[in-house]
Amino acid sequence: MTEVFWNRMTAETLRGRAAQGAIVLLPVASTEQHGPHLATGVDDYLCSEACRRTALLVARERPIVVAPTVWCGLAEHHIAFGGSFTLSLATYYALLRDLCQSILRAGFKQILIVNGHGGNMTALNAFTTELTRELSAPIATTTYIVTGIEETKTILEDQDGIMHACEGETSMMMAVKPDLVDHARLPEAHGASLGMSGALSRPIHAWKSFKDLTPSGVMGDARRSTPAKGEAILDACAKGLAERLLKGEPWA
Repeated sequence: MTEVFWNRMTAETLRGRAAQGAIVLLPVASTEQHGPHLATGVDDYLCSEACRRTALLVARERPIVVAPTVWCGLAEHHIAFGGSFTLSLATYYALLRDLCQSILRAGFKQILIVNGHGGNMTALNAFTTELTRELSAPIATTTYIVTGIEETKTILEDQDGIMHACEGETSMMMAVKPDLVDHARLPEAHGASLGMSGALSRPIHAWKSFKDLTPSGVMGDARRSTPAKGEAILDACAKGLAERLLKGEPWA
C-alpha cells in the first residue's frame, strides 16, 4: 500500500514527492469536549482518518502527502465544559502560516488545509486570502464533512448533517476508534439540534458558549449511532474530496 503520511516518510522520499508535484493535505482539527460519551480527540482522529482515506484514493492517479494533523484550533465555545484547548485567532494564523511555509520550503506547491472542526471554518475561509497573499502560494481550505454532505444526509436517521458528538461523529468514532466511545453513556448523548447550517446562517451573530446551547455538550442525537454509518460517512467524504482533487480542484 502506498505510504501517504508525511511523518512516516524519510526526507529523501518527501523531496521525491515534492519533485513529482504532490498535493499536500494539512489536516486541522481541535481537542475539545465531545459530550459524556466521546473522547476529546474526536476531531483530531476523524480529520486524520478522512485525509488518509482521501489520499489513498488520490494516490492511485497522482502523488499526495498527508501532513501531521494540527490538533488544536479555535474552541473557546467549548472551554466552559473543561477538557478543551483553544488558540487565539492571531496565534492560529501564525501557526498555520509557519506550517504552510515549511511545506512550501520543502518543495511542495499545492496545499489544501482540510478542516475537521466547525469552529475553525469561518477563520480558515478568511485565512486563505491572507495566506495566499503572504506566502505567494495558492493555499486552499475545505471542511471534510462538506465534501460528502449529500450522501451523509441519506445515511443518518435522526439528523440531516453532522453536528457535534452526534449520530454522525459518534458513528465515525465507532468505526475508527471504538475503544474511545463509552457505550454506557450513550443514553445521555443527545441535545439541541442546531446544525452547522443553522449556526452559520443566523441573521445576527453573537458568540455563545456551547454550555448555554446544550447542557450535555452534544448537538444532535447519538443514540442510534453505528459503526456501519461511520464507515459509510467517512467513505463518502473521502470519495467526494478525492474526486475534486483528481479533477484539479481547487487550483485548476
